[in-house]
Amino acid sequence: MDYSSEYKEKLRTPEEAVKAVKSGDWIDYSANYGFPILLDQALAKRKDELEDVKIRGLLSNGPIHVVEEDPAREHFTYNAWHMVSYERKLCDKGLCSFIPMLFRNLPDYYERYLTVNVAMMSVPPMDRHGYFNFSVNNACAKAVLDKADIVILEVNEHLPKVQGIDNNIHISDVDMIVEGHHEPMLEIPPSIPGELDKKIASMIVPKIRNGSTIQLGVGAMPDAIGGMIAESDLKDLGVHSELLVNSFYEMHRAGKLNNSGKSFLKGKSVFGLGYGDQRLYDWMDENPSMYTAPMSFVNDPKVIAEIDNFVSINSCISVDLYGQISAESAGHRQISGTGGQLDFLTGAFDNPSAQSFICMTSTFTDKKGVVHSRIVPTLPGDIVTDPRSQAKTVVTEYGMADLAGLSVWERAEALINIAHPDFRESLIAGAKELKLWRRSNKIG
Repeated sequence: MDYSSEYKEKLRTPEEAVKAVKSGDWIDYSANYGFPILLDQALAKRKDELEDVKIRGLLSNGPIHVVEEDPAREHFTYNAWHMVSYERKLCDKGLCSFIPMLFRNLPDYYERYLTVNVAMMSVPPMDRHGYFNFSVNNACAKAVLDKADIVILEVNEHLPKVQGIDNNIHISDVDMIVEGHHEPMLEIPPSIPGELDKKIASMIVPKIRNGSTIQLGVGAMPDAIGGMIAESDLKDLGVHSELLVNSFYEMHRAGKLNNSGKSFLKGKSVFGLGYGDQRLYDWMDENPSMYTAPMSFVNDPKVIAEIDNFVSINSCISVDLYGQISAESAGHRQISGTGGQLDFLTGAFDNPSAQSFICMTSTFTDKKGVVHSRIVPTLPGDIVTDPRSQAKTVVTEYGMADLAGLSVWERAEALINIAHPDFRESLIAGAKELKLWRRSNKIG
């Protein structure tokens, strides 16, 4: 069947398409590289015609024109489910409002609770069967588009087509289509791990077994682990991860990752979003080994609990002596979001063959040059991402603390033992004040 005539009937300029937006509407911009660049620019130009337009988005590298051109937030209010650097800076200026969530719950939020008047998403060109692929931006895309009163797609020829489930929409379910010039995809280059990142990675990689299925986050620590795996003797590794990042490509290129050892969806790299450089996107493009899926599936603890030899590796910002983990804020300042970290911890806890690691350097240096411990007595003002009941193995450059089943005084001892030596005495003093320290506690 030929869909070209229907395509032409639905084709609009960006300016024509955004006329569908009315004052008071809720608009959804798709995540990541699904961000509708041309539609956002056109909608921003309608600023003076509109008021109280609320926009939801996430993981946008910007610029977001409806925000930049309305700094007083008199016409548009931008809200983010999960933030990267650009959105974080907007929040610092009061130009972005955070929406708390677990990533796997997003599809359910849209199906049960939220209004979507207009949904906008960038997609690769339509295929001959009339379908538009969600590319690297599956996440919760189907739930958003299904809920929307009006669906507008922006065609971006640079986006890869990625195989999986619930990863496309048919033209018959689309109201308008726009085309236009797009720059090549913004690349997120591999991070350059520091010596401490490498030291932490060197403690984790020996724990990984051949045939393991791995989940990684984004940043220097996962890149250090990916690089070390690529140089190791490990083999037949697999992917089941919220994010498919550069580290996985490095493992694949080194012949370590082929998904052949997986007990679940053998032969497939399972993920919800792709986030990396052009080499990663080229690897993903029309690759039958890729399996992108909604976060409600990828991050489901019940699914994770069934994967043999599962290894979850994530980073955090700070940990208190009770084992509470903050991975999304610095005090009251929102840094990112909960994402799927808690779900992967929970799934790993319910999986007898799984391992989970929360990694961090023992200290950080602030803008004034003052060094602070990441292990602290309590988390005053910090958002708790992972409750102490789900904390398992915490890793710094000074060692590993396995907290499962430990009492509060045992946790305090285990965590202080992997803190930077310069802060151990003050942490012991803090533990005593909190009644977490016994005379029999030992350090070193």
